[in-house]
Amino acid sequence: MAQWQMPNGENPVRTAVRFPMRLPIRVQTENGELDAMTENISANGLLFVSDQLPRVDSRIEFTIAMPAAVMGAANDVTIHCVGRVVRHYLQNGTKKAAAVIDEYSLKA
Repeated sequence: MAQWQMPNGENPVRTAVRFPMRLPIRVQTENGELDAMTENISANGLLFVSDQLPRVDSRIEFTIAMPAAVMGAANDVTIHCVGRVVRHYLQNGTKKAAAVIDEYSLKA
Protein backbone atom coordinates (compact mmCIF):
# COMPACT_ATOMS: atom_id res chain seq x y z
CA MET A 1 0.00 0.00 0.00
CA ALA A 2 1.15 3.52 -0.73
CA GLN A 3 2.26 5.74 2.10
CA TRP A 4 -0.14 8.43 3.30
CA GLN A 5 0.77 11.45 1.22
CA MET A 6 -0.36 15.01 0.81
CA PRO A 7 -0.34 16.37 -2.74
CA ASN A 8 2.30 18.78 -3.91
CA GLY A 9 1.04 22.35 -3.96
CA GLU A 10 -2.45 23.42 -3.01
CA ASN A 11 -5.52 21.22 -3.13
CA PRO A 12 -7.69 21.71 -6.22
CA VAL A 13 -10.67 23.96 -5.62
CA ARG A 14 -14.00 22.17 -5.58
CA THR A 15 -16.05 23.80 -8.30
CA ALA A 16 -18.79 21.18 -8.83
CA VAL A 17 -21.59 19.88 -6.69
CA ARG A 18 -20.84 16.48 -5.16
CA PHE A 19 -23.52 13.79 -5.16
CA PRO A 20 -23.39 11.07 -2.50
CA MET A 21 -23.34 7.77 -4.42
CA ARG A 22 -22.02 4.41 -3.34
CA LEU A 23 -21.12 2.57 -6.54
CA PRO A 24 -18.55 -0.21 -7.02
CA ILE A 25 -15.62 0.55 -9.30
CA ARG A 26 -12.46 -1.24 -10.35
CA VAL A 27 -9.55 1.21 -10.47
CA GLN A 28 -6.64 0.58 -12.83
CA THR A 29 -3.38 1.94 -11.39
CA GLU A 30 0.26 1.82 -12.42
CA ASN A 31 0.57 -1.13 -9.97
CA GLY A 32 -2.47 -3.12 -11.14
CA GLU A 33 -6.19 -3.10 -10.38
CA LEU A 34 -8.00 -2.53 -7.12
CA ASP A 35 -11.63 -2.75 -6.08
CA ALA A 36 -13.16 0.39 -4.59
CA MET A 37 -16.49 1.97 -3.66
CA THR A 38 -17.36 5.57 -4.45
CA GLU A 39 -18.59 7.84 -1.67
CA ASN A 40 -19.39 10.87 -3.75
CA ILE A 41 -19.09 11.92 -7.37
CA SER A 42 -19.05 15.25 -9.19
CA ALA A 43 -18.47 16.33 -12.76
CA ASN A 44 -14.83 17.00 -11.82
CA GLY A 45 -13.93 14.04 -9.62
CA LEU A 46 -14.82 11.51 -6.99
CA LEU A 47 -14.06 10.30 -3.49
CA PHE A 48 -13.58 6.55 -3.14
CA VAL A 49 -12.83 4.01 -0.44
CA SER A 50 -10.52 1.02 -0.82
CA ASP A 51 -8.31 -1.25 1.26
CA GLN A 52 -5.40 -0.12 -0.92
CA LEU A 53 -4.94 3.36 -2.34
CA PRO A 54 -2.91 4.51 -5.34
CA ARG A 55 -0.21 7.05 -4.49
CA VAL A 56 -0.99 10.76 -4.64
CA ASP A 57 -0.33 12.26 -8.10
CA SER A 58 -0.67 8.84 -9.76
CA ARG A 59 -2.76 8.30 -12.89
CA ILE A 60 -5.86 6.12 -12.59
CA GLU A 61 -8.52 4.78 -14.95
CA PHE A 62 -11.92 3.38 -14.06
CA THR A 63 -15.28 2.61 -15.59
CA ILE A 64 -18.44 3.41 -13.68
CA ALA A 65 -22.07 2.52 -14.37
CA MET A 66 -24.17 5.55 -13.51
CA PRO A 67 -27.75 4.58 -12.62
CA ALA A 68 -30.37 5.46 -15.24
CA ALA A 69 -32.50 7.30 -12.66
CA VAL A 70 -29.60 9.60 -11.78
CA MET A 71 -28.72 10.27 -15.41
CA GLY A 72 -32.31 10.75 -16.59
CA ALA A 73 -31.87 7.96 -19.12
CA ALA A 74 -33.73 4.76 -19.96
CA ASN A 75 -30.67 2.61 -19.14
CA ASP A 76 -27.59 2.87 -16.94
CA VAL A 77 -24.85 4.99 -18.52
CA THR A 78 -21.33 3.55 -18.51
CA ILE A 79 -18.57 6.14 -18.33
CA HIS A 80 -14.84 5.47 -18.74
CA CYS A 81 -12.70 7.98 -16.81
CA VAL A 82 -9.02 8.88 -16.70
CA GLY A 83 -7.81 10.94 -13.78
CA ARG A 84 -5.32 11.34 -10.98
CA VAL A 85 -5.30 10.97 -7.23
CA VAL A 86 -5.00 14.34 -5.49
CA ARG A 87 -5.11 13.29 -1.82
CA HIS A 88 -5.92 10.49 0.58
CA TYR A 89 -6.70 10.27 4.23
CA LEU A 90 -7.89 7.99 6.98
CA GLN A 91 -11.35 8.66 8.47
CA ASN A 92 -12.68 6.44 11.26
CA GLY A 93 -10.36 3.65 10.15
CA THR A 94 -11.47 3.89 6.51
CA LYS A 95 -8.95 4.65 3.75
CA LYS A 96 -10.25 7.30 1.34
CA ALA A 97 -8.83 8.83 -1.84
CA ALA A 98 -9.95 11.88 -3.80
CA ALA A 99 -9.35 11.93 -7.54
CA VAL A 100 -9.78 14.52 -10.27
CA ILE A 101 -11.30 13.35 -13.56
CA ASP A 102 -9.17 14.67 -16.43
CA GLU A 103 -11.00 12.92 -19.31
CA TYR A 104 -14.09 10.82 -19.75
CA SER A 105 -16.00 9.07 -22.51
CA LEU A 106 -19.39 7.40 -22.68
CA LYS A 107 -19.34 3.70 -23.49
CA ALA A 108 -22.03 1.99 -25.54
